[in-house]
Amino acid sequence: MYISNSAASSWKLNLIIIRLGIGFGEVMDDICTLQNSLKILCTWKCKSNNNKIRFSKTLIQKPISQLLKPISCLHPLAPPHTIPQDNSTKHKTLLVESYHEHRRLKVLLAKLNKKGSCPLEMLQDDGDWSKEHFWAVIRFLKLSSRSKEVLQVFDTWKNIEKSRINEFNYEKIIGLLSEEDLMEDASLAFMEMKSFGLSPSLQIYNSLVHSYARNGKFDDALFYLNQMKETNLPLESDTYDGLIQAYGKYKMYDEMGMCLKKMELDGCSPDCFTYNLLIQEFAKAGLLNKMERVYQSMRTKRMDLRSSTLIAMLEAYVNFGIVEKMDKILRRVWNSKATLKEDLIRKMAVVYIENFMYSRLDDLGDDLSSRNGKTDIVWCLHLLSNSCSLSQKGMDSIVRDMEQAKVSWNVTFANIILLAYLKMKDFTHLRMLLSKLTNLHVEPDIVTVGILFDACDLGFHGTGILETWRRMGLLYRCVEMQTDPLVLTAFGKGQFLRRCEEAYSSLDPNAREKKKWTYCNLIDLVAKNNGKQHQLNAR
Repeated sequence: MYISNSAASSWKLNLIIIRLGIGFGEVMDDICTLQNSLKILCTWKCKSNNNKIRFSKTLIQKPISQLLKPISCLHPLAPPHTIPQDNSTKHKTLLVESYHEHRRLKVLLAKLNKKGSCPLEMLQDDGDWSKEHFWAVIRFLKLSSRSKEVLQVFDTWKNIEKSRINEFNYEKIIGLLSEEDLMEDASLAFMEMKSFGLSPSLQIYNSLVHSYARNGKFDDALFYLNQMKETNLPLESDTYDGLIQAYGKYKMYDEMGMCLKKMELDGCSPDCFTYNLLIQEFAKAGLLNKMERVYQSMRTKRMDLRSSTLIAMLEAYVNFGIVEKMDKILRRVWNSKATLKEDLIRKMAVVYIENFMYSRLDDLGDDLSSRNGKTDIVWCLHLLSNSCSLSQKGMDSIVRDMEQAKVSWNVTFANIILLAYLKMKDFTHLRMLLSKLTNLHVEPDIVTVGILFDACDLGFHGTGILETWRRMGLLYRCVEMQTDPLVLTAFGKGQFLRRCEEAYSSLDPNAREKKKWTYCNLIDLVAKNNGKQHQLNAR
């Protein structure tokens, strides 16, 4: 679909307006009809929270007749003419002023959105901007990746009215520049602020310390930290938390410990957030001893662990395969009602499989089911638990549950059961399931083909099934691996798949890339390569 340049520009402007949190209501030509219409009354506020400029709006969707009711108790069914006219006039005036204000702002943002726009020239042409318009422009520049223009615009705007040279405005500007990692501009604004005799707040110092540390400039970060002490600002844990997080980012774990000690010496006690942060950073680094020491300190102090901290600890134990501690933290995670990502679930399943703890797969599936319902990964875990244990009764029970739940089969479910039959050398059930794949709407993948050939090596007569697949055209399809990797972790690749890898790796790189590999091609390649191996062995 073709979009013109003007349409694209308009779309971009609308997107930025939406992200700014600005809405524009339609106003009727005749203001008098507002009294019986539904309108949106937008009031704009410029807030400062955590050094981020946010714009909010209050949407009131009511008939104007309700908006115009006086505080005194009018009867709810009183006719419109009983409403005092002065109230009506005030509300009409408010609506009209609000409409024109938003229209002016929309025009301003539209000018900014034009290619090559210069906010300094626009400010000079307009003469001045209101506080609301100025911060809307600053937010626009940030969202448009034009934050380098912020300091110049601020300098020009504040010099128009000297009362704008205050701690509040500098705090927001320095916070925004620090957030955007424009540290040279942030430092310039900081020095200029001090030249005006203004006292930087704790929030300003935190912005500078955190941003310098986040960018690996720890000498600069510590410079501003020392300035905070010299000015006798009351230190808070948040300042040190930013340093600790930055040390963790750059794998400076010894410095993390030193920062904690420095924090305590400076009379700033670590809080719950500090301890959670330390555990998370040590967990990511795999420093289990340090992680556990902080964890014990938290328990002694009766501080709460965040769900994200518990998950970080869990992942650390999973990575090291420490089953006992992994299970202990996992219980705490479930009690916290935290949500685990599927990749972490798979990592835990691998740990259980490698330790031959197949029943734990069933437990893991039950825990997941109670929280997220019976998803494919849940059925996979249940089937693997019983298939790895070679429990025919257990597999049959899971299959019945799947049928009752009307679960659609896929190649992963089929291959799990087929591999169990292959391992048990139960060729009767193997043949039955292979013959039912078409009815189950399951197409074989490379793992299924491998199971068939591995079974043939053990004496299974699978020629008929192979011919059926050939007649159906399944063997002329491109080779695919649709089976869940957990299945190969549990049962291994099998002889046929290993032969495929050997035959494929023996080819010239150009030959691998040029050929479109179908199952027939791969079967022929394995047979040819296997024949060569037999000849070499005979020699």
